[in-house]
Amino acid sequence: MDLSTLLRPDAVKVLATVTSKKRLFQDLGDIAHSAYGLDAIQTVDALQEREALGPTGVGHGVALPHARLHGLTEVVGVFLRLEKALDFDAVDRLPVDLIFALFAPKDSGVDHLKALALVSRTMRNAEVCAKLRANTDPAALHAVLTAAAGAQAA
Repeated sequence: MDLSTLLRPDAVKVLATVTSKKRLFQDLGDIAHSAYGLDAIQTVDALQEREALGPTGVGHGVALPHARLHGLTEVVGVFLRLEKALDFDAVDRLPVDLIFALFAPKDSGVDHLKALALVSRTMRNAEVCAKLRANTDPAALHAVLTAAAGAQAA
């Protein structure tokens, strides 16, 4: 498993401003719908349900929201870079500007956990995060993410 199989280029976006976590989840649902054909409302509901269990802001300006959905056959991702960081109730109380959301089949089991571990390892890499913050082109962001994960696997 690598990020190039989880993350389509059209699922990588840069957003100027997001006013709330709820609005962010709506944007993630819309992007998941356009990139993967997921039901936007079901996606937003699943993200909010998961977030209610505990915040997915992992620190250092990074959030990893994730949810399991009916109708999916594989784990897929959406990456957002926010130009203006958003309060996300992260563990370190810092606002978030890098969001990597994962969506997995309802019964995915270990694949969901492997994907989450891969994304978490990638987003903990300070050099990768610096490159992501230095770019505003979605194609460049996708290239940074897929190259970084490939380099870590080697």
